Amino acid sequence: MGRIRILSDVVANKIAAGEVVERPASVVKELLENSLDAGSTEFRLDVEAGGRRLLRISDNGIGMMRDDALLAFERHATSKLSDVKDLLSISTLGFRGEALPSIASVSRLTLETRAREEDIGTIVEIAGGKILKCEDAALPPGTTITVRDLFYNVPARKKFLRSEPTEMAHIASLITHYSLAHPAKSFLLRHNNIELLNVTPVPSLRERVFQVFGSNALQDLVDLGDHTQEIAQPAEEGEESASSSTQSRRFRLRGFVSGPQVQKLNRNSIYLFVNGRLIRDRLLMHALTSAYHNLMPPACYPFALLFLECDAEEVDVNVHPSKTEVRFRHGSAMHDFVRDTIRDVLIAQRPAARMPSPAQLGADLPYSEFSQRMQEISFSASEAGFGASADPSIDSTAVPEFVLRREASPPPRFNFTESTLPWSNGVAASPVVAEAAPPSSKLTAPDSHGDVFPESMLHDEPTLDALRDLRPLGQIHDSFIIAAGRDGLWIIDQHVAHERILFEKVLAERGRGAPETQGLLMPLVIQLTAAQQLEYARIGDELNSMGFDTEPFGNRTIAVKSTPAGIASSDAEKVIFEILETAERELRKASVSDVRRAIAASIACRAAIKINMRLEPAKMEWLLRELAATSSPMSCPHGRPIALRYPTRDILKNFHRI
Repeated sequence: MGRIRILSDVVANKIAAGEVVERPASVVKELLENSLDAGSTEFRLDVEAGGRRLLRISDNGIGMMRDDALLAFERHATSKLSDVKDLLSISTLGFRGEALPSIASVSRLTLETRAREEDIGTIVEIAGGKILKCEDAALPPGTTITVRDLFYNVPARKKFLRSEPTEMAHIASLITHYSLAHPAKSFLLRHNNIELLNVTPVPSLRERVFQVFGSNALQDLVDLGDHTQEIAQPAEEGEESASSSTQSRRFRLRGFVSGPQVQKLNRNSIYLFVNGRLIRDRLLMHALTSAYHNLMPPACYPFALLFLECDAEEVDVNVHPSKTEVRFRHGSAMHDFVRDTIRDVLIAQRPAARMPSPAQLGADLPYSEFSQRMQEISFSASEAGFGASADPSIDSTAVPEFVLRREASPPPRFNFTESTLPWSNGVAASPVVAEAAPPSSKLTAPDSHGDVFPESMLHDEPTLDALRDLRPLGQIHDSFIIAAGRDGLWIIDQHVAHERILFEKVLAERGRGAPETQGLLMPLVIQLTAAQQLEYARIGDELNSMGFDTEPFGNRTIAVKSTPAGIASSDAEKVIFEILETAERELRKASVSDVRRAIAASIACRAAIKINMRLEPAKMEWLLRELAATSSPMSCPHGRPIALRYPTRDILKNFHRI
């Protein structure tokens, strides 16, 4: 007797379940995607014991006839593919035909369904892959699938499940993701008879973000709008038409991203969708982080809710059993489109960091009713993450930290003294009194004290365009500039502000081919390590184009004859070592543009005004004026925030004036 034999359907389904059904959230994902493919607009999910005991999802989709209801539990039975060519242009979320048989093989499953055109529905009961019952029943149109006792017949798999709160967090994260992706549909999530999420249809993504994350989230988010780009690509073999050898590829991007001042320590607040499909993708993640290059520290990540749409032929979704990874046909064009779109919007919007008000300090960003309910079941967001990935660095679908979390730190204390504030005309420190509004100004209703305020005082300007009108008041510890503006009180880090100014100046001079340089009286001879020598050989020309004059000077030695203006001769060696180490650590695979920006950042950092340096009022005014003229005044080249804003509206609220 031969050694090779065909596995039974029961064994084959359990093997498939090991790939498709990782945890209760995996079951929810497969069933929810089937409901979306069925044209449903209403979803209800009831969960017990984190999904171990019960998962019941109901929808109002097209439903199934009796024969289809039975056939759906056969392996690779699907209504979404009919030919191998269909794999090249998949437009549905599900297509493998493995979900239902895989789930049914490791649980007690009941299917209740009725097609819209039928008068009678069908109930199918299956336990461990064996059909127990199939009968007619009076049911409403749509489908309800109940999954009980998940992994009851696979105890080894059941032991690997995490705690009830953790498994519930995975499910909640998944439902949240898809509710954001489909604002025109309603979603209801209940756990142990407690309502966690209930969102009704809304006309726009912005309103759905408000439903899920609350109003405070929108203050720190930048709307990307709706960007479409058509890129001409050479036609591939078999595609070339008689009239043209190129084809137009259409990409569309919309969604929200946070300003650079919102810095997360992991990727858990990044939501990526491609053609409505929730994915993890290294290419898109790199495009997103590249958009924040020089706007955010390398180890930090933004909040992002991105929806990318393209022709179905442009993306291969058949590369992972759980369909959470994709491969793009023209990855380079897709990467550049996403990166450039996000970066251009951030530069144009120039979002400003906002100081948290006392009411917000120590509190998480409201996550609507969902956040409060999830706190009641005491789940740990840091422990949760959707699915399992061989590479944790691309787990972009983990449960969010409930985006834009505020650090629980006390508000800053301002110790204004006459010795530290260079008031004009030598006037001693005194409270700042707002000027009275002219008679023609529109006034708000008086508060309880009978005071009135100009409407301009209550206007909450969300960008850094107000920098040009700031009036410097003084410094804190000779390091931070305090300034008054039409929209509130500002605190500016003088070092990083000057760093941003110099950074853009160095890049502009490099673009003109005329960097400012200063010669050294004696060439500086620098000894390099073997690794540094290799990096110097790679970036030496770019280094010289930025204002240095260097040349090889023997084995593993270079001579420096001049440096960029503003770099002290004593700092020249440190700057070059810093550039070489940065290139070795971060930029080996980077583009020439990234190398150039890294060199400019190092030059700017060394030449910028330092902290603990007293500035004259004229110098502070010059610094604010030059900062306002930069293209990106929200963060320094290394990603640190430059300015914090305390809005007038918040000031008045905290003093109980409005």
